[in-house]
Amino acid sequence: MIIDSAFRRALALTLVLTSPLLRAQNAQDSLAIHTILRQEDQAWNKGDAPAYAQSFSPDGTFTNIAGMFFKGHKAFLDQHEVIFNSFFKHTVLNQKIVSLKFVRSDVAILETLCQVSGFAKEGLPPRIQLDAKGQLNTRLLQVVTKESGAWKIVSYHNVDVKPGTPIPD
Repeated sequence: MIIDSAFRRALALTLVLTSPLLRAQNAQDSLAIHTILRQEDQAWNKGDAPAYAQSFSPDGTFTNIAGMFFKGHKAFLDQHEVIFNSFFKHTVLNQKIVSLKFVRSDVAILETLCQVSGFAKEGLPPRIQLDAKGQLNTRLLQVVTKESGAWKIVSYHNVDVKPGTPIPD
């Protein structure tokens, strides 16, 4: 009975001490991740590759809609400089969160439905397929980790939604 009672007290104390911290941390961390998305949209809409890449981890991985794979912050930045100065120039990005799941207190998986509009009438690569409204629709999966108190994107995987595939409103 003494061991059972001591165990129960220790368990109760652990739950009391940790559960409020976890809830508070997730609310604050959710806000921080939402802020990253707003910054991505704003930076994209300005064609600002350095601002778009600011939350990308130094050793993150990136797969674009063409299936090309890149490693590291510099490659992520460089690739966005290329696209912001070519076929994505003057386009507008709007992301909607489909899912945000914390798999640990310092790791979250974020999926967004992205719509990119404002394309020039000519000069699009054949791999970019626009819908009837002239928009590119993609599903972007980002894995973010908390590093030294700041959330960083460690994996960024973007796939285009093929024309004819239903997209929720």
